[in-house]
Amino acid sequence: MIVNEPVPDTFEDTPAKDRDPDWFKRAVFYEVLVRSFQDSNGDGVGDLKGLTAKLDYLQWLGVDCLWLPPFFKSPLRDGGYDVSDYTAVLPEFGDLADFVEFVDA
Repeated sequence: MIVNEPVPDTFEDTPAKDRDPDWFKRAVFYEVLVRSFQDSNGDGVGDLKGLTAKLDYLQWLGVDCLWLPPFFKSPLRDGGYDVSDYTAVLPEFGDLADFVEFVDA
């Protein structure tokens, strides 16, 4: 008889014995420049919806963790690092709902 333990819904629900503090040492990280990765609406600029649509592909490649440079609202005088609103997404990349969809995917 095979007994499967239920999968925890959150990190807090994960038993301490199952947490691996060294996971990042074996993980494959991939930096994704949202602007140039995948355009979902045909305007020539990559966006969060395009990135979300390609998550299965990135997983297939063996990517464990994504590093996203700034995509928050910014005057873009410093490559997006001059964030003017940490609660808003740069409009050409989408909106906060698109980011939530990305995180939930």
